[in-house]
Amino acid sequence: VQLVESGGGLVQPGGSLRLSCAASGFTFSSYRMSWYRQAPGKERELVATIYSDGGGTNYADSVKGRFTISRDNAKNTVYLQMNSLKLEDTAVYYCNARRVSGGYWGQGTQVTVSS
Repeated sequence: VQLVESGGGLVQPGGSLRLSCAASGFTFSSYRMSWYRQAPGKERELVATIYSDGGGTNYADSVKGRFTISRDNAKNTVYLQMNSLKLEDTAVYYCNARRVSGGYWGQGTQVTVSS
């Protein structure tokens, strides 16, 4: 099983990034997919979730209206489009796959918002 995140980097405030998470080794379409983030000295927090059929999404209040989660079950990939980035969005972003029987984590990708 693998979840491989990509797309992180350094961006100025107000900028955009698109994160991708490529999944393999399990039935991607059956899993709820989420993005979490963890800033230095803080606990990991849930950013966004998309359900297995792609029909439902949830967002943390801090990113509503700025971030969009989506998935392509044909490509076994989940995305996080991040717009209007703020300094406080700086964190390591992790991809998570979950269903009732358990779940998996990716290794994380660093997003740094700095002027």
